[in-house]
Amino acid sequence: MLMRSHHFFGAAASLVLAAILIAGCSKDNKSLSPFQPEISNVQDNFQFQATGVTNVSTTVEYAWLNTGTSANINQACSIISGSALLSILDANGTEVYTRSLADNGTFPSIQGVTGMWTIRVDLYNIHGNLNFRVQKP
Repeated sequence: MLMRSHHFFGAAASLVLAAILIAGCSKDNKSLSPFQPEISNVQDNFQFQATGVTNVSTTVEYAWLNTGTSANINQACSIISGSALLSILDANGTEVYTRSLADNGTFPSIQGVTGMWTIRVDLYNIHGNLNFRVQKP
C-alpha cells in the first residue's frame, strides 16, 4: 500500500510540473505576439518583413542556403525608435555582414563560404517596420 501511494504522489508531482512548464511556455509566446515577421526563405533568396512592430527586444536566427560566396542585402526599414542590427554569418560561422537596419539601401557582404548561412536579427526596444532581403548576386 505504501508503494502505491508513493507512486500516486510521484505521478501527481509530474503532472503539476508539466502544468507549470506548459504555463511558462504560453507566457513566453504571449510576450512575442507583437513580433510576427513574414519570412520567405528559399535557396539564394531570403526575405524578412515585420510591420507595426512595437516595443520588441529579441534575437532571432534563420538558417539560409547560399550557393554563392557572397550576398547582396537590400534594407528598406522605417524605424521610429529602438535599434535593429542585421548580422550574417557564412557556412563557417564567419561574420560576412553586419549593419544597422536603420541604414536603408543595398549593400554587399564580404566573401564567405558557400553553404548554410546564418541570418541574425537583434532587436532592442524596436518600434517601426522592418523589411530586408538577402540574395545571392
